Amino acid sequence: MVTSRWTAAPAQAAPSRRRGAVLETAILEAALEQLGTVGWHGLTMEGVATRAQTGKAAIYRRWPSKEDLVADALRAGLPGMGAAPDLGSVRDDLVALTRLARDAMYSRPGSALRSVIHECDSAQAERFHDVIVQGVVEPAIRVLHEVIDRGIERGEVRSDAANGYVYDAVPAMMMYRSKVCGSEWSDQDIEEMVDQLMVPLLRPIGG
Repeated sequence: MVTSRWTAAPAQAAPSRRRGAVLETAILEAALEQLGTVGWHGLTMEGVATRAQTGKAAIYRRWPSKEDLVADALRAGLPGMGAAPDLGSVRDDLVALTRLARDAMYSRPGSALRSVIHECDSAQAERFHDVIVQGVVEPAIRVLHEVIDRGIERGEVRSDAANGYVYDAVPAMMMYRSKVCGSEWSDQDIEEMVDQLMVPLLRPIGG
């Protein structure tokens, strides 16, 4: 049988339309990507829809506002802290923990979160308070608490060091240097901060 060169090629199946959880995941990932590249002020529902290859109506059916969409995107995307490092000394544990925090800060969800923190006004920021506390602050304090408690048990850390000021020191320093000084926190920067700030702060009196 001779086949003509004009014989039509078999029709390709049209791509299946995404629905449900698959579509929602694509939208949330697109929101994080947009936050990390254009920031809070530059993020639009139209931009997210384009990035997710869907229509605005599909987004508005699920999230009536930009704030609602971003809050859910952050909840879904923020990385967990995992177990506290246990390397045998509070100094090494703090260096390892701070490196993990640095890597999370500069991940896509971390960049998205920083754009929200840096760009939102006070009323907008209030919308994300619970997301930040539950997704970032409380997990970080839990892990830091474990590191400091082990240091107290080993006699490396004074017994009254497990307090809110100590827990705030590392994240406050990292956010300040990142926002005001543009520091990207190299491994050397992290070691110097731990050695010059945290170790003296935690050391037993007279130690």
